[in-house]
Amino acid sequence: MSWSNDTLWRDGRGAYQNIIPASTGAAKAVAMVIPSLYGKLTGMAFRVPVANVSVVDLTVRLGKPATYDDIKAKVKEAAEGDMKGILGYTEEEVVSSDFNGDPRSSIFDSKAGIPLNDSFVKLINWDDLRMTGLSHTSLIKISVSISSSILTVH
Repeated sequence: MSWSNDTLWRDGRGAYQNIIPASTGAAKAVAMVIPSLYGKLTGMAFRVPVANVSVVDLTVRLGKPATYDDIKAKVKEAAEGDMKGILGYTEEEVVSSDFNGDPRSSIFDSKAGIPLNDSFVKLINWDDLRMTGLSHTSLIKISVSISSSILTVH
């Protein structure tokens, strides 16, 4: 079958049976909130058939080398300090349903993220969007806040 708009074709195909690649305005929204990140972020979404809870897979190029353990330590410090109640941190082997009803804007999954090398990392964060509203924007703000002491996003 062929439709005139490929996006509509994807969106209309069994949302409860498929993972659907989609566009997202999250990067643009973040750049509006943090102008210094304009042109430095991009993103896409995958519509996945779950009742709620979403995950962000954020790939970051670091301004200076840092280990994944350094990054985890800074995130944990923030989650237990100034960002307590907003940012969470877990070392558990979690899945999406573990965050149903979690009121925090973003929960950093230390087991799921990976260092790609000493200048690139993948950071994984969960949220229950029903509870937190614009949590993806919060995630970027949190990441930038934490990163200012150990890394610079380019």
